[in-house]
Amino acid sequence: MKTEKSAALPDASGKSFAIVVADFYADLAAQLEDGARRGLRDCGVDDAAIETVRVPGCFELPLAARRLIAGGKLDGVVALGIVIRGETPHFDFVAGECARGIMNVQLTTGIPIGFGVLTTDDRLQAEERADPERGDKGYEAAVAAATVAVIEPKRESARMGFR
Repeated sequence: MKTEKSAALPDASGKSFAIVVADFYADLAAQLEDGARRGLRDCGVDDAAIETVRVPGCFELPLAARRLIAGGKLDGVVALGIVIRGETPHFDFVAGECARGIMNVQLTTGIPIGFGVLTTDDRLQAEERADPERGDKGYEAAVAAATVAVIEPKRESARMGFR
């Protein structure tokens, strides 16, 4: 089921983003990446302000995001990948640690990361969520990152030491 895109997208023009793509399911990752690019463009981000980095799998997403953020030039990151449940506990470890790692990177750096990591029971569910006509989760993750990236701290928060 296709989700409706909000008419009130954030204006992230002038901001810089990275898209980090876990290529384990390359065909689905490409759909997520396409959605993320469209999402950032719809938020006013110039193509030249989008850096793309590929990693082997979802377990590598948090560290890749952290290294990109350490460069000091990014306003947000979009993390994309797919973890499909199998017959072993591998899914639980990869999905859980990926999510925890991404949250830790956001909280320690203050840079938003749109979570576009699909965690599904089977490939059909992943295909539906990655498909721009049905789920378009890459688009949604990009808009989420842009939405948080444009939030300006209030004076009180700045005095309290928050970024």
